[in-house]
Formats: sequence, structure tokens, C-alpha cells
Amino acid sequence: MTSELVSLAKRFHLSVLAQGKFSRSPDNLSGEQYLLEVLRAEANERERRAIAERKKQARLPTYKSFSEFDTNFQKCITREQLVTLESLEWLDQAFNLVLIGPPGTGKTHLALAVGNKAVELGYKVSFATMESIMHVLKTQEISVKSAARVRWINKCDLVIIDEVGYLPISKTEANLFFSLVSQLYEATSLLITSNKGFSGWAELLGDAVLATALLDRLTHRCQVLNFEGEGWRIANRKQIF
Repeated sequence: MTSELVSLAKRFHLSVLAQGKFSRSPDNLSGEQYLLEVLRAEANERERRAIAERKKQARLPTYKSFSEFDTNFQKCITREQLVTLESLEWLDQAFNLVLIGPPGTGKTHLALAVGNKAVELGYKVSFATMESIMHVLKTQEISVKSAARVRWINKCDLVIIDEVGYLPISKTEANLFFSLVSQLYEATSLLITSNKGFSGWAELLGDAVLATALLDRLTHRCQVLNFEGEGWRIANRKQIF
């Protein structure tokens, strides 16, 4: 491969050539076929990098899949419902998904399965616990990192907020949560996991009027799934003796 070809490959961001790959054309390939193979390899490399960048930006804490979700343990979720969720057609329609139930019943697993699948299929995703997203929203005016995160959230197709209701929130945080839901309304899908049913959100937010307004937006285009039963970790706890 000539130095001019390497230089041009770098100029036009053709990484597979710039890295020295395809330095020689196989004898059985014509010029057009060789070019097609180079461009296919470049497309695959760009998609690999794009997925890696989306995963980094999504901040999904671990990988979970739909196939790993145990519908025998969590009988309130059917295999047919998982197939519908995995298709992600609801994301294109900006539907919300709210998962409600006790700790350890599979809510976060399903949220992560949705998030990982969405990243793989090209959607922009943000994952955060309620506590961490509140920190970002409260510090966006004084923190460059928080401001950048808020900009990413506003670009996302799917925003996952885990553990809503597990910790008490202040009036300021309740207002920030309402503002976020309002801002994303009908433009971005929200996936929320919570240990509190909607009847407990007035207490959570400390304001019945605010809770009503928030739930009005959140549930307008929304699927609510209720998880029941004993937590998986309790059912499968390990002991020393």
C-alpha cells in the first residue's frame, strides 16, 4: 500500500485502509469486488465503533438479555410480552414503560434487557438510578460533566430511570423530575422502575397536584407492568452454613 493511499484513507476516515488492512488485493477479486469488500469492512468497523460509543454513553451497568429473563420465576410477565418489548416498535412511537413491584422481582433486569437491545439496534439510550439522575439535574448549572449528560439525555430515544421511590426526594428534586418528564413527553420513551404503585407517588413527590400532572404525561402513551412475588435474591440466597 502506497503512502499516498494511506494518507488519502486517513483524510477520508477509511480506517480499515488507514490501519493497513486490505493492503493487498486477493488475486481472485476484481477491482470492483475488492472495493466492495473494503467498503463492507469499513461499514462493519464503523458500526462496531458506533455501538461501542452508544454503550459508553448509555452507562448501562451490566449486560442483561431477554432470553435470560425467567418467566417461570416472574409469572406476571409472559413470553409473548417479552417478544413485543424486544421488537422495540414501541420506541419508534415514543411509548413509555413503567415497571412496578418489590425489589428483586426482575424490574431492573428487564430494563437493562431493553436498554442493551436498543443500543445494539442503533437507538440512543441513557440509564441512571433516580438518585444519580437527580444529582445530574441539580448540578448541570455548575458542572460541565452534568451539563453534557443532560444534553445527551435530551438527544436520547430511550431514557431509563431505575429505583424511583426507593429513596425520599426533596421538593426541588420532585420539581426537577416533573420538568424532565415534561421535557421528554411525546419525544422520548421513558422506562421507569419503581417499588411504589402510582397511588404512592403523591407521597413520593410530596405534592398531589404535581404527582397528578406528572402521571398524566407519563401514562398518556404507556404500558404498565406489575411485578409480584418474592425477590429473586431472597429466593436464591446463599448461606455459609
